[in-house]
Amino acid sequence: MTPTQPLFSVDNYRMDDSVGYLLARSRAMLAKALDAALYDAGVTHSQAGIVLLLASGKYTTAADLVRETFTDAASMTRMLDRLQKHGLIERIPRPEDRRQVQLRLTATGTALAARLPAIMTTVLNARFAGFSAEEIGFLKSLLRKLLHTGGLCDGPGS
Repeated sequence: MTPTQPLFSVDNYRMDDSVGYLLARSRAMLAKALDAALYDAGVTHSQAGIVLLLASGKYTTAADLVRETFTDAASMTRMLDRLQKHGLIERIPRPEDRRQVQLRLTATGTALAARLPAIMTTVLNARFAGFSAEEIGFLKSLLRKLLHTGGLCDGPGS
């Protein structure tokens, strides 16, 4: 077996053309656009993401959200505190172990979760207007491949 050449090299590395930089800039651009679109809803893109994760039913604890979002526990606690203060979530001690807390959307949080996909898809449609459906599919498959390579993707809907 022949060893493969590294895909990236110090010799021709340019930060402004690096994959990490381009991913980070793209994420920042989308985040800024989402924050603007979500302003009237009273949440940031990060808060909206947590609301949607809770609405999915797959995540019920702060630890679940920390793992999914690669956020540290202290930052997640602050985020959940803000969501609770805004009446979007509630923390419910688990009867079998009161040290563990279950997170649940309130009625207000559930109503917001129902509105978020329309807001988010409007932003995505505007930002990806120059892309074809095939290009979007290819981009998503490449991003899933990147996540799988790191062992972080759990399925086709991720």
